[in-house]
Amino acid sequence: AGAVILQPTEEEDRGILTSKLHSDGREAEHLAFISPGCHGGYHGEKDQFGFSDNPFDTVFITQKMLDEALIYPNMNGQHVFKFAVKKFPEVIMEVLSENGYQPSDLKMLVPHQANLRISQLVQRLLKLRDDQVYNNIQKYGNTTAASIPIALSEAYHDGKIEGGDLVCLAAFGSGFTWGASLLKW
Repeated sequence: AGAVILQPTEEEDRGILTSKLHSDGREAEHLAFISPGCHGGYHGEKDQFGFSDNPFDTVFITQKMLDEALIYPNMNGQHVFKFAVKKFPEVIMEVLSENGYQPSDLKMLVPHQANLRISQLVQRLLKLRDDQVYNNIQKYGNTTAASIPIALSEAYHDGKIEGGDLVCLAAFGSGFTWGASLLKW
């Protein structure tokens, strides 16, 4: 997890303008932990995972789960990429258009730092300049839920975001889930 400490403002035209969240559980197995160290996970029957019949058994990870790599993240990379590059621009446009803005109005897009190729394609699809998209995945890799707070903090401290700037935060993740927030900094 990650956090950025912000402060309140008395200016009515600044702050969070809009946030949109979406999900599609039909896509869950394309980016998920199949059995994340729990008693059978959510996929299948307990005998599929090698658990005993004892209801008080304390084994949460079985040899079968280890052998079949069921406790590790599972990702269908091509499917995730195609879905992400479709949904990222859609949700960004959703928050922009709800507030009467276009992508060209953005001072900064701070995307989830999962994959540089996804960020670059979204940038091209939205016709954003390099100075309008903040990427730091090259420095840290995918820091999961902390990626946007880290990138937002860096962008601010690097002077790339100033008071009154229009900033969009956008994320995509397991489940599938995706969302965006539009801020007037």
